Amino acid sequence: MDFRLMGFDAPLLHTLHNMLDTDDSDSTKSVSAPTRTYVRDAKAMAATPADVKEYPNSYVFVIDMPGLKSGDIKVQVEEDNLLLISGERKREEEKEGAKYVRMERRIGKFMRKFVLPENANTDKITAVCQDGVLTVTVEKLPPPEPKKPKTIEVKIA
Repeated sequence: MDFRLMGFDAPLLHTLHNMLDTDDSDSTKSVSAPTRTYVRDAKAMAATPADVKEYPNSYVFVIDMPGLKSGDIKVQVEEDNLLLISGERKREEEKEGAKYVRMERRIGKFMRKFVLPENANTDKITAVCQDGVLTVTVEKLPPPEPKKPKTIEVKIA
């Protein structure tokens, strides 16, 4: 179907037209198409809201994680400045004779990545999960001392 015949020539409609026109039997994937891992990680990140606070001596990351045990949560630092918080919420085992009437609580993997500032001390990170709230505290490095001027003695030749 040509959208131009209907009076539409917008780039968005053209893109939609091309997407609908693709042949599903084509075995070659588009190079620009996201991988399943990327899509899964993007969904996990979007479904994990976080608060980030800055204090004079630290950065604090607060994430709600109701019903999770400390073994279900992983806090890591990658590449020296990337804070990665991840884990998985699993479905409760069904008791015999019980069935779900409605299931609204989120299950599955979750993940958040934060690029830490240069003054973050990645050697001093603490993570505490209390009452379903994970609090990750990253201490700041002390500010560098200002360089003092160097006095050079002038010799008479």
